[in-house]
Amino acid sequence: MTKQIHLAAQLPSIHNVTVWSDPRSRSQIAIGSFVQLAQTAERGKFDFFFLAEGLRLREHKGHIYDLDVVGRPENLTMLSAVAAVTTHLGVAATVNATFNEPYDVARRLATLDHLSGGRAAWNVVTSYDAFTGANFRRGGFLAEADRYTRAAEFLATTRELWDSWADQDLRADTVSGQFVRSGAGGFAHHGRHFDISGHFTTPRSPQGHPVIIQAGESDAGREFAASDAEVVFSKYNRLDEARAFYQDVKSRLARHGRSPADLRIMPTATVVVSDTDEEAAAYADEITRAQVSPQTAIAHLEAVWGRDLSAYDPDGPLPDIDPEPESLVLKGHSVFRKGRAETARRWRAIAEARGLSIRERVIEVSGGQTFVGSPRTVADAMDHFVQTDGADGFVLASHLTPGGLDDFVDRVVPLLQEKGVLRRDYAGTTLRHHLGLRRPPCTERTSGNPREES
Repeated sequence: MTKQIHLAAQLPSIHNVTVWSDPRSRSQIAIGSFVQLAQTAERGKFDFFFLAEGLRLREHKGHIYDLDVVGRPENLTMLSAVAAVTTHLGVAATVNATFNEPYDVARRLATLDHLSGGRAAWNVVTSYDAFTGANFRRGGFLAEADRYTRAAEFLATTRELWDSWADQDLRADTVSGQFVRSGAGGFAHHGRHFDISGHFTTPRSPQGHPVIIQAGESDAGREFAASDAEVVFSKYNRLDEARAFYQDVKSRLARHGRSPADLRIMPTATVVVSDTDEEAAAYADEITRAQVSPQTAIAHLEAVWGRDLSAYDPDGPLPDIDPEPESLVLKGHSVFRKGRAETARRWRAIAEARGLSIRERVIEVSGGQTFVGSPRTVADAMDHFVQTDGADGFVLASHLTPGGLDDFVDRVVPLLQEKGVLRRDYAGTTLRHHLGLRRPPCTERTSGNPREES
């Protein structure tokens, strides 16, 4: 059976995806950039528009890391504006489960689902570090090992709040014939992380629950995805690794009473398209070298080594000194926190064997561009990736804001539609419909009393 390709668009917020030195690059925070990119995605019949989150500006050697995009609007506010100027495109917000509370998040997401007519999604993320926590006066209050247990209870509690309203929370009084409320919004949750009770203010939203998205590479993260997520963001956009991840996560679903159709796996991907494969390859190399500048290469290396390496030539060999395992030169960077000595040894061995410079090795680690070629080459490669179970679709992050999707939508999307693997128009109005996901049933309540969890 031919699989349909699901597509999402991302406006990158951190890291070195965006090439802001390109004269076509515009503001990363102005509402116009978000609107243009979202409307382009809707023109391409994408499933949803996704915003990542950065709760604190990263710091490099004690200063703001100025190679990042600096500044980030609040996601739910921005997506409310995007929902107002689109009609079908889903709107997916990253909201942290470590530094928020279930009641507030449940209410804001349910409101977005109402406002958009059933197009909201929540990317559930956690935070491990006291560096980010300092913005919330919580520091390192939560052990890293507990972040998924809190997230799981956070999500369960949020679902209880959503389910405290039934789809029809009015009943007819058999004596008077008048309609009365049936205990709508009542809840009580007593757990390890949350002990709350009261009445939830927001009626059940058009999708029942906003779509739940998750990204996690650890075993605990994969298990959390299999038990609770409906979309998984993956970093695996090389086909062999992607297939292994896809098989592993999908194989976990059955023990949670779920089927493969209950979960969509969508790796982040980039696309470079030009008239010929050769032109696209040259352009892709140009983009990659702009993304990994000499300064970016050294900063990336310093994140692994935990040392000041500014004296090293980015076009020279990797350092022959060992990392400082406990030193964080780049704070707020979730990559390379563990096993850095082994990472350094492996990088050095590969670089020496293949004659790679610091910059060339960092470019390899960064992954380069995912799909490169003529429109036909890109369409065929994306289709093959999905049909051979490397993914159910892709989250496309372009190197230009806000016009980076234009070539893909204008030149590749028609070929995918011609193949019959991408919709020509939206058949439904909700994000669940776009993704082929079931509407969650409302948990039955007895006599309007709230459920309790101990």
